[in-house]
Formats: sequence, structure tokens, C-alpha cells
Amino acid sequence: MPDDATLIPDRGRSRADGAAKSHILVLENSPAQRRLLATMLRKWGHEVTVCESPDQALDILSRTDIPIILTDWMMPGMSGPDFCRAFRRMDRESYGYVILLTSKSEKSEVVLGLDAGADDFVTKPVNPHELRARIKAGERIVAMQGELVSQNRKIRTTLAELRTLYDALDRDLLEAKRLQESLVRETFRPLHNGSVALLLRSSGHVGGDLVGFFPIPGNRVGIFSLDVSGHGVTSALLAARMAGLLGTAAPEQNVALVQDKGGEWVALPPADVARKLNQMMFEEVETDLYFTICLADVDLETGDTRMVQAGHPHPAILRADGAVDWMGEGGMPIGLLPGARFETVEFSLNPGDRLLLHSDGFTECSNPVGGYLGEDGLADLLTRHASAMPEAFLPQLVTELEAYSNRADFDDDVSALCFQFTP
Repeated sequence: MPDDATLIPDRGRSRADGAAKSHILVLENSPAQRRLLATMLRKWGHEVTVCESPDQALDILSRTDIPIILTDWMMPGMSGPDFCRAFRRMDRESYGYVILLTSKSEKSEVVLGLDAGADDFVTKPVNPHELRARIKAGERIVAMQGELVSQNRKIRTTLAELRTLYDALDRDLLEAKRLQESLVRETFRPLHNGSVALLLRSSGHVGGDLVGFFPIPGNRVGIFSLDVSGHGVTSALLAARMAGLLGTAAPEQNVALVQDKGGEWVALPPADVARKLNQMMFEEVETDLYFTICLADVDLETGDTRMVQAGHPHPAILRADGAVDWMGEGGMPIGLLPGARFETVEFSLNPGDRLLLHSDGFTECSNPVGGYLGEDGLADLLTRHASAMPEAFLPQLVTELEAYSNRADFDDDVSALCFQFTP
């Protein structure tokens, strides 16, 4: 048979157990050695491709994922180590296990071959038992690498699926953020004898903070600030439900308003509203969440105010002369304990006073060295911006908060409502 005919792969024999043996490429300069190696390997059940030149072998390997390569060291035009380097530069997904056939036995020569990219070597004349053992070792390495490639492919596929799901979830959360922001339709509203400014900034896509106001018959206004425990979608859903119960101008839908015997809509005392919400959390809302709230009923003619503070941060009154008073007595959060008691606090606003209801995103805002703004820091901000126009007051406070924390994204939701009494 002409020697070039051996370039055509031979499927070889199968093992007795029915499992196919590895495909092996033989790169040997000597025709006699090529025939000897090919015959031996086929006898062992391997598919064999033989080549007489490195260029020929590299061309075949660029098109075929042959896992085991036997290559001679001494060849015209390219040595075995040079062939290894050229082979390792190929872009192959599967690994090729290279065994150098060499008559060199010096350690320096062996190290040179291994550094060039060979995995193993067999000295000439080739011992069949040694060669067969080293091929089996190579098959184990290639099998492990093939399993690794398969697992990596599964991981890439899974990651791609997760990325698709994450992108879809991210789009949904962005839409949810826009919907949540729509709960606070206005950031500023002039009122009879006053004005209301609102601020809502979630630390993530969606948050559990909410601020709002609603008209009360008799030239009064209800204002509130609440903060649901936790973060994320569940907290945002509970905040949205509270918005439907409080932040509505329709009296029949507002939990803070009831009809008297004459059919007129009147406001419940704030403490009664808190008790009503607390009972609702245990009887209707099946969740482990709770929320804090500060709800105030302000008379727009006199400035007289009734308020309940259910676990929410103490509201601040920025007086017209620049002084800051803290109001409220604390209280239990809503939905934490059944039968919790809540008290209504009464105080008066004077002309020019500003009442600030805020979440703990202000007082618990941290700076780069680990400090917190606290009530003293917030009082300082209020005093320094006392002369700001009502619609610019809250934005200026947030700018100061960003400077204090040295970043634009906060650890917690930041929300506030500022009512200014201007009779």
C-alpha cells in the first residue's frame, strides 16, 4: 500500500466491551515507524490518522478534534517542541494530549519538550506496554477535560438563561419603580394657608417608603409618612396598599375618614387610624412585615395639629425663627403586636413653621468614616436651609445628604414630607 494512503483515517477496531477507543494522530518522519505505530494502535482498537509532516498534521488538527497526538521529536522543518507550540496556539475547545516520541533521555531535553506544550513522552525504541499505558493516561486526562468542557457549556447555557430572566426581572422592577413613583404624583402642592412638599427616593429598584396627603372636610389636611420593614417587592406592595388606604382624595376609600350620623365625612383621631390599621394588618394582611407611620391632621386655619407617631422617627418642626423642636412620643409600629396602644399628640404650628415628617433614611444616613447624621445633624441641616423656598427645601436637604454620605445612592430609602403653615 502506498505510504500516502495512510493519511486516510482508519476507524479501527472496537474494544471487547463495545466502547470505542480514542482517535490518535501519528506524526512520524520515518515511513517504517509510521506503519509500525499505526498497525499497533489499530490492533488496540484505536482510530488512527497518520501524517509525515508537521504542516500536514496541523492542517488536520485545525479541522478535526483529535484527542491524542503522537509526534516525533526530530523532523525536517519543525521539531517536536516547535510543533507542540504551534498546536497549543490553536483555538480548540477540546484538549489535545500530546506524547513526544524521542530518543533523547536527558532531563533538560525532557523539560524542554514539556515546556513547549507536550503532556508526556516515550523514549525510542517504543515499548508497546509503556506506550499503551501512557495513551490510557492521556485518555483519562482528555475524558476529564471533556467532562469539564461539557459542564462549562451547561454553566454558560444556564448563565445565559439566568441573564435573560434577570433582564426581564430588571425591566419589570424598573416599571415597578415608575409605578411606585407615580404614587407620589406631585412633589409640591400649594394649599389654603400652606403648602406640602414631598420627596421619595428608593435605595433600590423599589422600596417600602411612602409619603402623601389627603384633604379633610373643614379646611384641614391629613399628611403622613410611613416606612415598611425590609426592602424590595414585598415591602413595595404593602406600601402601595397603604397608599390606597390613605393617599386618596375619595373619602369613602380613605381609612382615616368616616361618616357621622348626619352623613358628613369627618376625620378619625390619628390614634384611632393607627389602631384601625394595626387591626387590619393582623386580620387581613397575611405577612410578617410591619411598618412605622407618622400621621397628622392639620387645621389650615389655626395650625392646630393632631398626630400619631407609631414607631416612626420623631417629626421636626422648623420654627419661623430657625429653632427646631422634635415632636411625638415614639409608639409601637403597625402590625408588630395585636392590641397595641397608640396615643394622639396635639400641638400647634405658628405662621411660618415647617413640619417635617421623614423616614429614618435621613437620621441613619452614614458617612464614609462610619458616623450617622442623627437628629442633631438633621436639625443642623434644617436650620441652615430655613430660608429656602418651600418647593426647594427638600431637594436642598437631599443634596446635603448626598454630600454627607459622599455618594448619590443611599443605603436605605429616603422619604420626607414638609408642610409649611403660611396663613
